[in-house]
Amino acid sequence: MPSSCKEIRAALAECLQESDCVMVQRHTAAECLRSPLAETLPTKCQQLKKGFGECRRGMIDMRKRFRGNQPITFKTLESTDSGEGYQLYAGRSAFAGGVKKTDGNEPEPKDWRELENEKYRLEQEQQKK
Repeated sequence: MPSSCKEIRAALAECLQESDCVMVQRHTAAECLRSPLAETLPTKCQQLKKGFGECRRGMIDMRKRFRGNQPITFKTLESTDSGEGYQLYAGRSAFAGGVKKTDGNEPEPKDWRELENEKYRLEQEQQKK
């Protein structure tokens, strides 16, 4: 199997091995991935199963034939911001990072032209002295 799906496959296998379906009910991992038992898996395992399916589908998708699948690094998924709204989106958590939180009272940054004008005026005043 190409390397683009190896990490998410390993993460799915690890999640399945730690799930109640395998540990308590003593089903095989393959049985747990099938329909009646798949709904009893934890949300994390269900998301990994969906992501792994999309990764496999992407390997034969002709729209991605030049670029290939984007490498999915599950290790970065685990280090997301406290798991807030943990949801896989393109191999990453959908709600972690990217947008900084604001309260609306932040000062507006000065325009670069205003900054240049201030520098110019200061230089002119220093030259006059």
